[in-house]
Amino acid sequence: MKDFLKYTLATITGIILICLVLFFFGLMSMMSLANSSRSETKVENNTVMKLQLDGTIVERSTSNPWDMLMGSSTGKATGLNDILSGIKKAKENDKVLGIYIQGGNTFYAAPSSLQEMRNALEDFKTSGKFIVAYGDNFTQEAYYVASVADKVMMNPQGMLQWQGMVAEPMFYKDMLDKIGVEMQIFKVGTYKSAVEPYMLNEMSDANREQLTDRINSIWNNFVADVSASRNISAENLQALAEESTMFNPSNDMVKNGLVDTLIYKNDVKEYLKKVAGLDEDDNMPLLSVENMANANSNVPKDKSGNIIAVYYAVGEIDPSTSFFSFPDDNIQSDKMISELKKLQDNDDVKAVVIRVNSPGGSAFGSEQLWYAITQLKEKKPVIVSMGDYAASGGYYLSCNADLIFAEPTTLTGSIGIFGTVPNAQKLAQKVGLSVGVVKTNKYADLEGTNMLARPMTDDEKGLMQMYVNNGYDTFLTRVSEGRHMTKEQVDAIGQGRVWTGERAKELGLVDMLGGLDDALDIAIQRADVESYTIMNYPAEESMFSKLLSSSPGDYLESRLMKSKLGQLYYPYSFIDKFQINDMLQARMPYDLNIR
Repeated sequence: MKDFLKYTLATITGIILICLVLFFFGLMSMMSLANSSRSETKVENNTVMKLQLDGTIVERSTSNPWDMLMGSSTGKATGLNDILSGIKKAKENDKVLGIYIQGGNTFYAAPSSLQEMRNALEDFKTSGKFIVAYGDNFTQEAYYVASVADKVMMNPQGMLQWQGMVAEPMFYKDMLDKIGVEMQIFKVGTYKSAVEPYMLNEMSDANREQLTDRINSIWNNFVADVSASRNISAENLQALAEESTMFNPSNDMVKNGLVDTLIYKNDVKEYLKKVAGLDEDDNMPLLSVENMANANSNVPKDKSGNIIAVYYAVGEIDPSTSFFSFPDDNIQSDKMISELKKLQDNDDVKAVVIRVNSPGGSAFGSEQLWYAITQLKEKKPVIVSMGDYAASGGYYLSCNADLIFAEPTTLTGSIGIFGTVPNAQKLAQKVGLSVGVVKTNKYADLEGTNMLARPMTDDEKGLMQMYVNNGYDTFLTRVSEGRHMTKEQVDAIGQGRVWTGERAKELGLVDMLGGLDDALDIAIQRADVESYTIMNYPAEESMFSKLLSSSPGDYLESRLMKSKLGQLYYPYSFIDKFQINDMLQARMPYDLNIR
């Protein structure tokens, strides 16, 4: 019996060891495969780059080892940085004949990302190469990008959405009331709408005013751009949107000038060869955006050692770790400050462009980042390029840069502060929970467990409001100093109001309209160098390093929860974290829900 147990345990141990060894080697193979997928792409003759308008566009693409290990594509996204790089390299590479844009059934990108993609395609056309677009179906976002093409084609049974823009904020006050939670709100700013879903059942007049102004500004930009590309008057485009084209016959799309021709997908490649001047039996490779971005540039490698740094500041500022966290898609202020200090001390770095795509977050973290950027600015030029949004804390950290760029549709401003303290007294009573308190001083339990199970006193509310007011005053001071305005002038356009980049420029919150490439051009000028290398920061971690620093739980949080919850992710994320987030927040609403 003893021998049987001995041999059984030895067999089980051996099996486990073999499984571990196989898992390790399999893991190494996948890591190697992943690394090789980012290796340099060889571009063949007669290549056409394919820009697939499907899925979600994010600021900067990142890879997650758990996607491979679990065989999931959920949550994957295309980086705007890859798209812009791919378009630029396709323009410069003589072996690339043109770009083929293919519309997908599901496509989402924020307005400023769409605008930056479209501007890059407009620049591509100056090379004399062709752009052709096709879609079985075009979402409104996809059509806005595709409309820049020389020819726009659609499936004879396809659908094209052109119906205007809408903002649909969600409200959760009644839901919180039902479970017995009251959100005690402290804010400065008439337009600081981030907390409205938790204290109101509908939009305030101030929020409705700013949302109306915002979506009209974005929509007018869309209409103007499509009008110029398709040679359709703005009035006709507005009339088509008023009727909604979504359910109209495909022939109407051609008749109204939105589409040039109807064609089945099977015939598209043959059409592309004709446009490219190729014979039917000629080889015409289609190269994806990601592969094109990995292609070797025709520009000779710089040997001067001069660096123009692009630092990506993307996501919420200092979010608390919780079940709904996005561990690798946020700004950790301590980490960013350390990295900016390295750029500051590196004499090879001649200028820094900070690409900000953030709704804000911790007011304390935003203040620390403002100071780090102020120190960096003393040593070398600092230019901010705003992406989809650089609002509240995102604007806070940007306001003292030498120059600020934004796209016309970038969402920025939101100069305001708020704090939230939940009161779950009714919920505690429902579940039979009570808290005993023994204290030495009046405010000893101001941050204790008891705070969840009772409303704040008037004196406590007064202290909290004073704290928020002081935070707002500091915010006003930083902006007034950085933008050379009085605090009164900043307050007049502050109050938590979100502006588009177009309006922000008129108000003096932004210096110039343009994208990342425009910001880089100015940074290079101010660096006063003839040769240089553009380097992106922070450097992406290796797949193996990511695997060691993450877990399946992180994967579930960062990839799957958001994709499954959709619009509900943001409110539940807020509720999940409000007790452990920094008390003072400088942020815009979690989910703008603009489409």
